[in-house]
Amino acid sequence: MTAFMKPELSVSASSPTRAGFTLILASVAAACVGAAGDGSGAAEDEDHAETSAVSRDPLPEERRFASLIQLTFEGENAEAYFSSDGQRLIFQRRHEGEYECDQIFTISVEGGDRQLVSTGLGRTTCSYFFPDDSRIVYSSTHHAAPECPPPPDMRRGYVWALYDYDIYTANPDGSDVRPIFSSPGYDAEATLSPDGSRIVFTSSRGGDLDIYTMNPDGSDVRQLTHEPGYDGGPFFSPDGTKIVYRARHPESEEELADYQGLLADGLVRPGVLDIYVMDVDGSNRLRLTNNGAANFAPFFHPSGEKVIFSSNLNDPSGRDFDLFLVNLDGTGLEQVTFGEEFESFPMFSPDGRYLVFGANRHGSHEGNTNVFIAEWIDDLAE
Repeated sequence: MTAFMKPELSVSASSPTRAGFTLILASVAAACVGAAGDGSGAAEDEDHAETSAVSRDPLPEERRFASLIQLTFEGENAEAYFSSDGQRLIFQRRHEGEYECDQIFTISVEGGDRQLVSTGLGRTTCSYFFPDDSRIVYSSTHHAAPECPPPPDMRRGYVWALYDYDIYTANPDGSDVRPIFSSPGYDAEATLSPDGSRIVFTSSRGGDLDIYTMNPDGSDVRQLTHEPGYDGGPFFSPDGTKIVYRARHPESEEELADYQGLLADGLVRPGVLDIYVMDVDGSNRLRLTNNGAANFAPFFHPSGEKVIFSSNLNDPSGRDFDLFLVNLDGTGLEQVTFGEEFESFPMFSPDGRYLVFGANRHGSHEGNTNVFIAEWIDDLAE
């Protein structure tokens, strides 16, 4: 998971997707409406109307898609993840006239009205359902201030801000908000193990951007990665024994100095990213990609034997990101989507029959990112 940053070329949403080329990420944001609350429940969503889902034709090359539907239509909508019963999605959204910053919503997999489940304050990111759907987890800056945090200072080149996110849980309707992890810096990108016993997340608590696990109440925090660089976007395998993530580790003294200097100021510069898999204790790390592109947003195939991820492999100096499958040993790379713009944040439904992802296809305006669900074909006819 990434704190939604949509990779774009230097023309136009909040942890890197993120190399020698410059990416721009338009944040999925939305606008704080009403007075600051006490954190006990979600603010009321004033825009109740949402267009019903629309059927779309997959592109001819997209052999893995039996059908495709579009669930959202305006603004920036991304990082959508299934509930454990497969009936709802949780995602982050920004749309002019709603909230000033990214906020967290849920929506039925059939489309329709969405429900605001974050507080409506500050900036939020990286939401996920608990395996039994009893609670949700997300990160927010509302503890620091009800307003949106300021954008990063670009006088040091194109950089991303590492906002002061803390990690919270809440009921699925947004009530009973509880902080579970806080440090003086970036704490985000939280997802849960299949049995709900551990949360994996990214934090700068140790002076670097590393991956950690903890109990659902925030106790028993364990650091998994230790090499300098940005390790993030982690997800558990279906059997809970492995973690897939994306990372960039500086390869020169100059790159390391730049990375550490920016990190000290709460910033990070986009760069090449690669996909890795490790055991849940951080051991047996394996690199799956090494192609000089921005590879990110990995998620395990239901078999646990492959990983789906987003990459601009075919457009390394641009913003054409497609979805790819790869085996756990790095072999068998297969392109899944073939759109000419941005496609990312894939997740399989619990039963493996569907794939949700975010994309610019069928956009109503430039930069419009929406949520799509594809019916997945696992066994391809030769």
